[in-house]
Amino acid sequence: MSDFEKQLWKAADKLRKNIDAAEYKHIVLGLIFLRYISDAFEELYEKLQQGEGEYAGADPEDRDEYKAENVFFVPAISRWPYLQSEAKKPDIGKSVDNAMDAIEKENPLLRGVLPKVFARGNLDPTNLGGLIDLVSNVALGDAKSRSADVLGHVFEYFLGEFALAEGKKGGQFYTPRSVVELLVEMLEPYNGRVFDPCCGSGGMFVQSEKFVADHQGKINDISIYGQESNQTTWRLAKMNLAIRSIDSSQVKWNNEGSFLNDVHKDLKADYVIANPPFNDSDWSGDLLRKDGRWKYGVPPAGNANYAWIQHFLYHLGPSGQAGFVLAKGSLTSKSSGEGDIRKELVEARLIDCIVNLPPKLFLNTQIPASLWFLSRNKANGKHRNRTDEILFIDARNMGHLINRRTREFSPEDIQQIAGTYHKWRNPEGNYEDVKGFCNSAPIERVRELGYVLTPGRYVGLPDDEDNFDFNERFIALKAEFEKQLKEEERLNLLIVENLQKVKLE
Repeated sequence: MSDFEKQLWKAADKLRKNIDAAEYKHIVLGLIFLRYISDAFEELYEKLQQGEGEYAGADPEDRDEYKAENVFFVPAISRWPYLQSEAKKPDIGKSVDNAMDAIEKENPLLRGVLPKVFARGNLDPTNLGGLIDLVSNVALGDAKSRSADVLGHVFEYFLGEFALAEGKKGGQFYTPRSVVELLVEMLEPYNGRVFDPCCGSGGMFVQSEKFVADHQGKINDISIYGQESNQTTWRLAKMNLAIRSIDSSQVKWNNEGSFLNDVHKDLKADYVIANPPFNDSDWSGDLLRKDGRWKYGVPPAGNANYAWIQHFLYHLGPSGQAGFVLAKGSLTSKSSGEGDIRKELVEARLIDCIVNLPPKLFLNTQIPASLWFLSRNKANGKHRNRTDEILFIDARNMGHLINRRTREFSPEDIQQIAGTYHKWRNPEGNYEDVKGFCNSAPIERVRELGYVLTPGRYVGLPDDEDNFDFNERFIALKAEFEKQLKEEERLNLLIVENLQKVKLE
């Protein structure tokens, strides 16, 4: 699958020409989405047309037939075969915009979601036609149900590639897949309400549904709730979820954001999974000094980290659990009362596990990050009673570079970290501390260290580093450096020699 996705990405990127990646993503993802809903519609359309079994006497143009099966109704001018037949015409951009409009009119759930940017002057009609041909070739010849699944994967892969292409800005709508997989794998959201109050393009929800499916659960066992303050990103989330047949009716947008306008005020979730903006100073904290959510202390107006933690806790049910990403500074900071809030969280026995992450995992920041896991009830009977302990995992040296700037976790890394957490919290887990990697610390120890939560302070050095001999290491490094200097000298002479051989006319 990934080779096919890579080829597809290369071909789409070639057609990009001079269009900015941020704009181009809506064009490409919009077309993939259009093809997906058209395929899903046609699959049901054919069954209704044949009229066999439960579909006997059905009318393929009856909107209610599609509603009953949770399939979007696609009007004739929006169906993929029609757009394919128009692909070589100079006004194809207008045709695609009209197709998007017609779908929104027919399907209230998609109102205001689909991109209508295809007739703009900077998008050459020939390139748009080329893109339509490209998307037409995805899963060509497959059954419609299979093509829908393939298109879902392609959509997700392209989201990640666009995030990489946009670099810093990409991180605002996309959490790297291996980080999402780790969070979900550790939390194990088998059933209940899953909430992400800063949901970006919906990656946490897609991964949660995948987790349930991979463990033979029923997709309907979980329901999702989300909020996003960037409308463009929210539109991506709605498409990303629809392409996976995930109900996104509770994924809401407003531009004030979760602090000022919490659209799920009364929600008590079983799981909160999130990657909020790091160290956000522009969160309107000065307007919320007396907010009821700050049960453990008022967060500083200049940094939202501890506001997010308390917002998550506010929305957790009595046995709810949260897993989220935060800047590593939040583990030690004492400024503006953050140390006091952290102390309260530790003493309230809410912190279950902290994972120190390696650098270069995130696209939009070089700020070191950590994962926090909170549990409302650490003695709830589902796992062992670990009320007076916190698990610390130091994963700083894990993961591998996929390019110079970006690192990701392998499936084995994810299994090792998540497996350690599960062994620790499960009654039959056979958990053991591993020097340099993990340590189960009693609350007493956390008190002694002044409520600092950096895993490195608890896990110690690995055994091989305990025997570290400075003199030996210094001599080895010095010898290596001298060898490199000699090699540099040799190469410089070689360059000079070769330059002398160049004959100028």
